[in-house]
Parts: sequence; structure tokens; C-alpha cells
Amino acid sequence: MRIKATILLAWCLAATSGAAHADGGRVASVAKGRAPEKVYKVTCGYCHGHNVGPIILGRKIPAATVQAMVRSGRGAMPAFRPTEITAAELAALGVWIEKSRANPKEHGQ
Repeated sequence: MRIKATILLAWCLAATSGAAHADGGRVASVAKGRAPEKVYKVTCGYCHGHNVGPIILGRKIPAATVQAMVRSGRGAMPAFRPTEITAAELAALGVWIEKSRANPKEHGQ
């Protein structure tokens, strides 16, 4: 139940946040937050689980570790900017990965 509340909070924060544009001070909406499964599939899953990067699902990696590695990168893994994965999406992704079960269809190192 706690994970659902965390994900819901992350979604609400992402949906209601705004970002200032450098051009003339106009305010632009930040894209509606994506579900952690979607972020994983289109961003992380490109390498993790396709025999490029290590398998991360089902390994109980702490959410804080996921967040730090996503922002700073490590080894061959690049860092991802807040424009690529928002803070709210990253918070939800970290919790989702920490609580995830292994996917038998994934193959990696």
C-alpha cells in the first residue's frame, strides 16, 4: 500500500509542477509524469535486460541508490538529466525498481 501512495504522490507532483522557459519568462508545463514501468521500458530497458547492462529488476536495489546512479551515471551508464527523467518520475522509478520482481524474459549481465 505504501508503494501505491508514493507513486500517486510522485504522479501528482509531476502533473502539477511547472517550469520557467528561458525565452521571455513564459511558463511551460512539464510533461505529465510517466508511470515508472513506462520510464523503465523506454529509458532503462534499452540496456538493462537486453544483454547490455546488468539486470536490475528483482535485485532489491535501494531507491536512493537507483536515483543516485540515474543522475550521476556509472561506468558505461550515462547520467540522465531532469529534462530526460523528472524528479518525480525518478522517485517513483526508484521505488518501483526496489520493489520489483525479476522478469524471466530479461537477459543481461
